[in-house]
Amino acid sequence: MPPSSTSSSDTVRPPSFREATRVWLRIGLLGFGGPTGQIALMHQELVEQRRWISEARFLHALNFCMLLPGPEAQQLSVYIGWLLHKGRGAVVAGTLFVLPGALLLGLISSVYVVAGNLSGVEAVFYGLKPAVLALVAAAGLRIGRRALRHPALWGIAISAFLALFLFRVPFPALIAAVAGLGWWGGRFFPTWFRVSPTHGGTTPDRVSVIDNDGVIRPEQVPPGRGALRTAVLWLGLWSLPFAVVGGSLGRDHVLFQLALFFSKAAVVTFGGAYAVLPYVAQQAVETQGWLTATQMLDGLALAETTPGPLILVLQHVGFLAAWTHPAPFSPATAALLGAMVTTWCTFVPSFLFVLLGAPFIETLRGEPQLSAALSAITAAVVGVIFNLAVWFAIHVLVPRPHQVDFFTATIAALAFFVLTRWRGSTIPVILACALLGLGYRWIT
Repeated sequence: MPPSSTSSSDTVRPPSFREATRVWLRIGLLGFGGPTGQIALMHQELVEQRRWISEARFLHALNFCMLLPGPEAQQLSVYIGWLLHKGRGAVVAGTLFVLPGALLLGLISSVYVVAGNLSGVEAVFYGLKPAVLALVAAAGLRIGRRALRHPALWGIAISAFLALFLFRVPFPALIAAVAGLGWWGGRFFPTWFRVSPTHGGTTPDRVSVIDNDGVIRPEQVPPGRGALRTAVLWLGLWSLPFAVVGGSLGRDHVLFQLALFFSKAAVVTFGGAYAVLPYVAQQAVETQGWLTATQMLDGLALAETTPGPLILVLQHVGFLAAWTHPAPFSPATAALLGAMVTTWCTFVPSFLFVLLGAPFIETLRGEPQLSAALSAITAAVVGVIFNLAVWFAIHVLVPRPHQVDFFTATIAALAFFVLTRWRGSTIPVILACALLGLGYRWIT
């Protein structure tokens, strides 16, 4: 199916596994801008252009992933990959979502420890930042138009934005409060929390491969033994670094400590990368002494300007921690192993959480109060997207106090216009912005 399959045809063809693999690789290569940028990209590629999953099913999956610890954008890719091609689809989607960015960040981290600065990288990615800003804003607008079908949902979205932007309310507390409100509202005011005016949320001219009536039947849910096998498999993979490193180098080695620390972070950190980073920075810089505050900020800049989840900044932490404590390896070998251990313990838990929970969450899609709770979370997600869009806009358009970058503002406005008015494809917009940024930096 060509990418621009947005006609009014009422038939769509399920993607082959090979076709889906190519699209997941494409998303992994183009996934700039942290979780909101990647969710926006998946929405445009999978919902808008290819119609592999309907709006309601996409939001249902996203809402579940927002409740989990760890990187919600990668977890969303695992969930949708599982819906499309079950276990192998989940593995390919979740892996390709991370792999391109991890490889690129590892390469750039190597250059960083040798060269000691990011000027070349910053110049290369200068034009991408306004493109990501436009992509996030366009996604927030599209999702908001479909999700906010009642004034109560508008109120939740606005309240979520203000709670995060003005009052710095912790993300887990916000989601918990909104879910509770939706659960209560679903009992007493069920019509307020219907995301879409049609059954399941699809209009007749927007049929999707994974449509809104396709609820998984109870007999399709893995039985207790199947769920146990899933848990044993992924817990075994998660614990692999502990067995290998602990058995060969001991529990006091930096690689074992990295595996232990980032496994804990994967379990206790809710709210995505922006909630994880303060905790990791404090522990890695102040408690463990693995790197300096400047190196931590440089790592964040690297992760912001490379594809893949923003939480890949943790890979940079593991890379530098092992680089500075290399024995018995060379610094380069130790850094590579540190990056691999950190990435493994950060992302493997996502497969466990999603593959255990998704089948049961799917069977509950028709439960009215759960649907209302998830609809309330959807409304809050709109507020979260615009909060991060505003945060990103401040940093991109106003890089210094009282100094607006008119070039990036112009590029962001043009990209937003192309994405929303002309329904422009993501790749041409990103490439055009990157080339414009490169040209501008070369001239100036």
